[in-house]
Order: sequence, then C-alpha cells, then structure tokens
Amino acid sequence: MVEEVVEDVESLNRMALKRALDVTKVSFHAFGFLRDHYALLHAGAALGRGCGPIIVSREKLGPDMIRRKRIAVPGTYTTANLLLRLFEPEIKEIVMMPFDRIIPAVAAGEVDCGVVIHEGRFTYRLYGLREVIDLGRWWEEETGLLIPLGGIIIDRRLGKDLIHRFDRWLRASIQYALERRDEPRDYIKDFAQEMDDGVISEHIGLYVNDYTLDIGKDGIKAVEQLLKMGEEAGVIPHSDKPLFLD
Repeated sequence: MVEEVVEDVESLNRMALKRALDVTKVSFHAFGFLRDHYALLHAGAALGRGCGPIIVSREKLGPDMIRRKRIAVPGTYTTANLLLRLFEPEIKEIVMMPFDRIIPAVAAGEVDCGVVIHEGRFTYRLYGLREVIDLGRWWEEETGLLIPLGGIIIDRRLGKDLIHRFDRWLRASIQYALERRDEPRDYIKDFAQEMDDGVISEHIGLYVNDYTLDIGKDGIKAVEQLLKMGEEAGVIPHSDKPLFLD
C-alpha cells in the first residue's frame, strides 16, 4: 500500500532529513545531506536546460550587487539556495520563506530580491519585477552541464529488489502520464499555485522531459558535479555512498 504525502519541496526535504518518508521527492541540495540513508532513483528527476531558479527584484540591479541585499529563498535545503550560495558566497542576509510567498514579498518591498522557482519563472513579470540573474543559465555557462534541481529518493533499508521495482513502477507511471496528458490535469490543478492552463502547460513542459523518465549519464554527471561543488564550498557534507543502489 502506498500512502500519498503532498507538501512543498522544502517540507519534503525536512521530512526526509528526519527519515520520516520511505520514498520522496527532494531537492538535490537536500540529497547532499541524505546520501547515507537514501538512494536516488533513475526515474522522477527534475533537470534540464533553461529551467533554473531566477533572482528577481523591483529595481534594476547588477548581479554583483546582490551580496548587499536582503534575499528571499524558498528553503534552506532547496537547490535554489545551493545555486545562490555557489554563485555568491558572500551574501549577507538570506530570508527563508515558502516559494509561493516570494514574489508577493519582493513586490511589496519586504525583501530586496527573491529567488523564484516553479511557476514563478513564468509569472514574476506580472508583478512588475525584473530579472537580476538566471542562476540556471549561470550554472550552464559555468559547467556546461544540465541544471539538476531535484529527484526521487528511496530509503536504502527497503533493499535492492524493492528499490528496483519501485523505480520501474515510477517510470511506468510517468510514461503513462506523458502519453495521456489530459488525465492528470484536474489532479494537478488541485495543487497548482497558478491556475492558468497555459502556465501549467509551460511548467510541465519545462520540468518533465526525457530525463524525468531516466536521469541518464548526462543527468548523473550534473548531479555529481553539483554535490562536488557543494562539498568543496563547505555547504554539504562529504559522503562516499553511491548515488544509486544498483
């Protein structure tokens, strides 16, 4: 029996840190803290090109100015926060808040800048905000690799046989949804922050791709590089555990 738990990604990150979930979606930043207990699945990852978090502000700012600004981030263990810290290690003030609060907070002047993810990539201009820097584009230019955002992890205690079966089930489920895109639409709308059909379609089209079916060699290389850079920056702990339980 599978019991569904629906939460924002930072809540799932924190639940996984308590080992409260057998299988869960997490940010790859959070996975850096979870490798000793959880393994990555080949199916279900969110990575690609042109899909990274974006720093936005009300006023025109250069990327070199953000270190002196108050910046809202969608969670301590989000990959958005890791990319921000890799890009600018000397930021003085970071404010954690739910991802759906960031755009309104920037627009209201509660913070100087915000790192937007998910639907926010498509809607921030509607609030009169402007891009400071696309952290995903920076990552691609810096490394030449895919942008690794998050993946599905599973508790290593479940054992190799069940883990492999779950990976196959997950891939089959994603393949089914890709071939029958209208079927999950109502379910998606129940949890979407942005209800416009066009935005929802853009969101799915950007984050659900061939790498979601199988992370592949390019995806693995991107995740390994992100974790390596996080370790070298002292942001995540070192681990000798392999990504997968193959």
